[in-house]
Amino acid sequence: MFALGVDPGLSRCGYGAVRNAGGRLSVEAYGHLTTPVDDPLSERLGALWGDLTQLLADLRPDVVVVERVLFQVNARTAMSVGQASGLALAAAARAGCPVVQYSPNEVKLAVVGYGAATKEQVQRMVQVLLDLADPPRPADRADALALAVCHLSGAGLRAAAGAAGAQP
Repeated sequence: MFALGVDPGLSRCGYGAVRNAGGRLSVEAYGHLTTPVDDPLSERLGALWGDLTQLLADLRPDVVVVERVLFQVNARTAMSVGQASGLALAAAARAGCPVVQYSPNEVKLAVVGYGAATKEQVQRMVQVLLDLADPPRPADRADALALAVCHLSGAGLRAAAGAAGAQP
């Protein structure tokens, strides 16, 4: 299975593509998409849409994993993250990719083993789990990779539950 994790953001949208082949995780690509902060909102959203659709066309993942937006202290940040999240969901749907969402706490629990882990702990565990030379930086890259790892680490369990007729 090949998963593309997306940590949504309008200024910087992290992505991380991870493949699970025979229980071994490998990184296919990771980075972030950016939009100029001085551009009008409509242009920034249009640019992010174009970048996301191109990324999906280039990578062709089996599934897109997007961080669920739960809460932001800053309302302005919440709006831009929500807009970027919506673009990622729509781009994946348009590309015919199934989409799943996980909360930040679910991802931290799956990757670090602790739902309140720090950004640094997530970066370090992503480095270890994916056998990277250095922790991915900035944090949105690590978060996107962690989303993909979170989904792939539970994929076998979800498949078995589905085959047994259980609700995952």
